[in-house]
Amino acid sequence: MVEKEFGLNDVVQMKKQHPCGENRWKIIRMGMDIRIKCLGCNHSVMLPRREFVKKIKKVVEKAGE
Repeated sequence: MVEKEFGLNDVVQMKKQHPCGENRWKIIRMGMDIRIKCLGCNHSVMLPRREFVKKIKKVVEKAGE
């Protein structure tokens, strides 16, 4: 399995889309749990890191770019 590299303020694409129709999320907190914010409706969700790594599809935009 390829290790996915992600960091604070990166925009990521999840495997399943949010009910609002958007599947791009911004990482707003990192630690044992990761908080992500939907870029469509600004709803935020906190996931355990292990669950987040399973549900992430790819990093769309790095924070420094």
